[in-house]
Amino acid sequence: MPETGSHETISYDDFLKVDIRTGRVLDVQPFPEARKPAWKLWIDFGPEIGVKKTSAQITELYKRDELIGRQVMAVVNFPPRQIGPFMSEVLTLGVADAQGRVVLLVPDHEAPLGARMH
Repeated sequence: MPETGSHETISYDDFLKVDIRTGRVLDVQPFPEARKPAWKLWIDFGPEIGVKKTSAQITELYKRDELIGRQVMAVVNFPPRQIGPFMSEVLTLGVADAQGRVVLLVPDHEAPLGARMH
């Protein structure tokens, strides 16, 4: 599923404005009110940022038990966003596979909680 965004060149300073950090999924709950199937996630980003919550449309590839304890990457400096009755505080990052299912972006080695992507 090709992305249809612009390919505008940005500066390195623009890139640095997006704060992407490593977190660990602590809890996963169903989100039956979501328009598309999703999980509610609580992610620990370490002592500086703490635990933040989000929803993620990743139910096709990830079961609850597979997510708990897993490290993920997320944007932590977007403003909170109301999604139905749930307030999402971070954006968990992923890419679409050939079938359009979201595949999480994760560190391939254990990283400290709150480690910033660079």
